[in-house]
Amino acid sequence: MSIVSNKKAFHDYFIEEKFEAGIALEGWEVKAIRAGRVNIKESYIIIRGGEVFLFGMHIMALPTASTHVNPDPVRTRKLLLHANQISKLIGQVERAGYTLVPIDLHYTRGRIKAEIGLAKGKKQHDKRESEKERDWNREKQRLMRVKA
Repeated sequence: MSIVSNKKAFHDYFIEEKFEAGIALEGWEVKAIRAGRVNIKESYIIIRGGEVFLFGMHIMALPTASTHVNPDPVRTRKLLLHANQISKLIGQVERAGYTLVPIDLHYTRGRIKAEIGLAKGKKQHDKRESEKERDWNREKQRLMRVKA
């Protein structure tokens, strides 16, 4: 079940491969995500020192958050992946010129997971091409409905 998705990632990038990663979260963040107070549109992923981090994911604290916790809405969060997945991602990002982008947040067996994509950037003419293709597919569906 998806919590929030990043549609902008599909507009700006060709997604080559997808990975599911856990996220190291604090208690107040989990409560806020379950309440739907999260945004991943402007977020990005960086690999540092053999670890994967998610920057820019905005989680708005609930007004009933504890008084002894100082919530930081855009703090850096660590993504949890297997060592062989991290080494594969490091090779692709550093040598092949790929980028890591968050695609969506979802629940897997009660846990909050992030789907990340290994992506290549689109040029402006690629974005126009995919938009034309989407419009044509929509028009085809409309024509098929009218005939049926």
